[in-house]
Amino acid sequence: MATLLRKLCETASLKRSSSNSSTNTSSSSPLGAFDPLPADILAQIVLLLGPKHAAILCVVCKSWRSLVSNNAFWIQFLQTHHPHASLFAETTLSSGYPLPILVAHNLPRVSFQHVYAQRERLPASVIIDGGSGYCKFGWSKDAAPSGRFATFLEFGNVETPMYSRLRHFFTTIYSRMQVKPSSQPAVVSIPICHYDDTESAKASRQQLKEAIYSALFDMNVPAVCALNQGTLALYAAKQTSGIAVNIGFQVTSVVPIFNGKVMRKVGVEVVGLGALKLTGFLREQMQLNNISFESLYTVRTLKEKLCYVAVDYEAELLKDTQASFEAVEGLFTLSKERFLTGEILFQPRLAGVRAMGLHQAIALCMDHCYSAELAADNDWYKTVVLSGGTACLPGLAERLEKELHSLLPPCVSSGIRVIPPPFGVDTAWFGGKIIGSLSTFPGPWCTTKKQFRQKSKLDRICP
Repeated sequence: MATLLRKLCETASLKRSSSNSSTNTSSSSPLGAFDPLPADILAQIVLLLGPKHAAILCVVCKSWRSLVSNNAFWIQFLQTHHPHASLFAETTLSSGYPLPILVAHNLPRVSFQHVYAQRERLPASVIIDGGSGYCKFGWSKDAAPSGRFATFLEFGNVETPMYSRLRHFFTTIYSRMQVKPSSQPAVVSIPICHYDDTESAKASRQQLKEAIYSALFDMNVPAVCALNQGTLALYAAKQTSGIAVNIGFQVTSVVPIFNGKVMRKVGVEVVGLGALKLTGFLREQMQLNNISFESLYTVRTLKEKLCYVAVDYEAELLKDTQASFEAVEGLFTLSKERFLTGEILFQPRLAGVRAMGLHQAIALCMDHCYSAELAADNDWYKTVVLSGGTACLPGLAERLEKELHSLLPPCVSSGIRVIPPPFGVDTAWFGGKIIGSLSTFPGPWCTTKKQFRQKSKLDRICP
């Protein structure tokens, strides 16, 4: 059917350009043979033709151009041919940072036909998410990361300068991708670290960011966009404001983000529990129950495949929760260990850790956001986006919603929703992919080598 319609489209185009009779037909019947068809049928025809032939129709006559230039068609094409939050990105993020507050007002002024054309011509960019357990890297036009390996912290040792670690780290990525650094811009996630807002913490954050830029620019990368992992996770969930909860390798960070900006003065909370602690706790439980294993990798695999978070912990203790998984070392069967592992996020004392539970840290952050009154719509903080491998544990989002409703007063808890990692362990990478696929990229999101050098020079002159 679609092929036949394309032939009709091409025939209509040829007729118009070949003779006077087609001109007369055009004046008496603006859409030619398609003129008698209802508008909704014409719309379906254009969608079936696809973006390439829809663009051809624009040059047939003014009537076709008027019809095909409708934003609705190109929004449909954009969502079909450029998935992963393309519409959200183009209407909310395309202007760059800082984000516009009244993004809805920009929508009527956007020509999605132009946006689609720009995205089609856009070269691929390199997306690098350092992660906390392992790194994910790949192209912005890829469906998923093309490779994974160790984080930059595993390059060198504690005495190795940060710049040297990062230089080795990025060189390894570009070598594995078999691409020259000078050929494409890069989007890089910055680890969530240095949680307070003291002068020393600010200096440490700035030092890490400058080391990332310096390492990449010294490799001749033309433009770099470096963003916080929590912010990228928020964008991957099609949000610009909310609380990003990143369960990292060693700690869990609860980060309030308003309109794309981390609100450190409102308060970033940290829980001294991460993926490593959960894996270690499961290992201890397996040893106590005489379940033998050879490697920590096996324990981590069992955590990912069998563990979950109980919505009602006390009720779960009374159930038969036995389940098995065939790992490399053989068949493993777990029972209460399956939900006890995730429970330490809410009851850290079970693992011998003196810290607040994850639900308590999020509730405290929400309370601070509520008191700050940052926006007329004071519900911005009621969206919680989870990220990190451990955040993918089944039941975690439901349990958090339940605990937050019981901890907070109705004025704060009403309307809370917790979003599981939208793209699993790759959530932050997909946030970077959304940025790297913008029709305006690199543009306002990126810093060039010249801009970085000028800013560094200015900072040295004006401390």
